[in-house]
Amino acid sequence: MGPIPVLDHVEDTVQRRSTDLVALSHAIHAEPELAFAEHRSCAKTQALVAERGFEITSAAGGLDTAFRAEFGSGPLTVGVCAEYDALPGIGHACGHNIIAASAVGAALALADVADELGLKVVLVGTPAEEFGGGKVLLLNAGVFDDLALAVMVHPGPVDIAAARSLTLSAVRVDYRGREAHASAAPYQGINAADAVTVAQVAIGLLRQQLAPGQQVHGIVAEGGQVANVIPAHTELQYTMRATEASSLADLEAKVRNCFLAGAVATGCDHTVEQTEPMYDALKPDPWMAEAVRAEMTRLGRAPVDQALEAALPLGSTDMGNVTQLLPGIHPMVAVDAGGASLHQPAFTAAAAGASADKAVLDGAIMLARTVVRVADSPDQRDRVLAAQAQRAAS
Repeated sequence: MGPIPVLDHVEDTVQRRSTDLVALSHAIHAEPELAFAEHRSCAKTQALVAERGFEITSAAGGLDTAFRAEFGSGPLTVGVCAEYDALPGIGHACGHNIIAASAVGAALALADVADELGLKVVLVGTPAEEFGGGKVLLLNAGVFDDLALAVMVHPGPVDIAAARSLTLSAVRVDYRGREAHASAAPYQGINAADAVTVAQVAIGLLRQQLAPGQQVHGIVAEGGQVANVIPAHTELQYTMRATEASSLADLEAKVRNCFLAGAVATGCDHTVEQTEPMYDALKPDPWMAEAVRAEMTRLGRAPVDQALEAALPLGSTDMGNVTQLLPGIHPMVAVDAGGASLHQPAFTAAAAGASADKAVLDGAIMLARTVVRVADSPDQRDRVLAAQAQRAAS
């Protein structure tokens, strides 16, 4: 079986399993589960590959809703990442049901040609992307150590071959003051709500001096209980983002000074706690990204021009940490949501529509065919294997 038949074969596998893959996407969409609690979604994602004969390792890396599913024993170990966590209140508004089903489709397709191409195919079930840094925890636990490359696809408003992302740091800030009657004896209190106000005003003023690519946003998670009691405890939850780690560190130092200002101005005590691992920026593998671009075009999609990719609005993903360590891609596949973007309720509805179903299949096809192109190119195969050997040696 030469390269063209192999490419055709993986596409045929996805099309042959299309009913199962779309059903999987809809099943995950119908029962949204939050970070680290994706028990039903995790089980659903494993089911089709288990039937195909993949060997399943549950609770991979010590995370209850993570897994590794392996097929084949070739010298080139390729990883396909599945996500399946949802968002509070708005379900699968980020389309992780599409990600999971596409990943399963790609893994099934690659399993069919594993012997021909000398592959070991690993489907990695990765929980808690929206909050918690599941992939970072799995990286630290060694779950990605044997992979020569890792791929996944993410839905979005447009097709992007070499998607980028921002670094991210998330914190919780607690202010501790002293209760008092807000009318009879306010001077006896230390107002933790005022500390929040000072901090937020300071951050608002800081925004004028933010460097390009830096962002800061947050919420008041707790602001007091009743209006006639000076609140003794308040809580902020804030996220900081930047284009690279050094810029993020600079931003976080300034924002932490704003939190400190709230405490100093009001006399409150305060603590700042990191709530999840830092997300690094995506570093798409250039060769694989161009292969994806070609696949998008072949499938009748219209990927954003390479020169414009860097100007697109960015989010953050823990897949960035993976791509910083090994060759990887995280393309975006377009879903028609009527102009809605990710994390909006309209995208939740669209994530189980006809456009999303097509994205499941196209995503699986482009991932599988891209991995085939790497495996079938002596130069690219040697490149990723050499990088893997270098990582192992270091």
